[in-house]
Amino acid sequence: METKDIILQLRTKKGFSQEELAEKVFVTRQAVSRWENGETVPNTETLKLLSKLFDVSINTLLGSPRQLVCQCCGMPLEDESISREKDGIFNEEYCKWCYADGEYMYHNMDDLIEVCVGHMANEQFTGEQVRAYLADMLPKLRYWKEQKNLAGAEAFEAFKQDLIDEINALNVAGMPSLTKLNALVGGYVNLEYTLPNGSTAKFLNDNATYLGNQLEPETGDRCFGVVANADFILICTYEADGANPELVIYKKR
Repeated sequence: METKDIILQLRTKKGFSQEELAEKVFVTRQAVSRWENGETVPNTETLKLLSKLFDVSINTLLGSPRQLVCQCCGMPLEDESISREKDGIFNEEYCKWCYADGEYMYHNMDDLIEVCVGHMANEQFTGEQVRAYLADMLPKLRYWKEQKNLAGAEAFEAFKQDLIDEINALNVAGMPSLTKLNALVGGYVNLEYTLPNGSTAKFLNDNATYLGNQLEPETGDRCFGVVANADFILICTYEADGANPELVIYKKR
């Protein structure tokens, strides 16, 4: 699909007239008309505004001329998995697991490999095969070649260690000591808890990225789940596949 058709489709879906769209992105109605007639395409700054307004990447607005790949983990990127800056603008270099709210989630390649192995290993490819593939592929990606964020990496690792120490200091009964925090997308860990009055509630944002881990219990068959960021710490227990979750701690930091 061409840019002219994509803009027309997105505008129509939102229910905007050409005049209304023009007002929202600070151009004239004639400019919108020329886009939709295929006479011109929006400039870079206007594409950014359209991307944020329609919640699609610039790559999508331009008809997906590039095959986007996360430059940290190598994952093919679709609009649903592309990372965002703090202001909500898409960052088409990374997936939302590797970069979130202006922060890089991984600064150690071995940590990233271990997380990816847990998700990618299956009956067709063993953990060792996946590990070997990633060890060969990741160093070729821009993030690992450039390492522009070294100072930020040191600060982020220090933040994670402080968070680990704070969580362990809570001394939750039966919970093993926490040694590592991984990047987790909210949609995968946003469990629904039953409240004392019988209603249910979720405490996380499906689209946000958090730090967390799953810990095997010292006794019993309920796992511990830890999710945290700069604002809070959440600890829960649950059965296999997140069944029957119970909230243990929700603590503002």
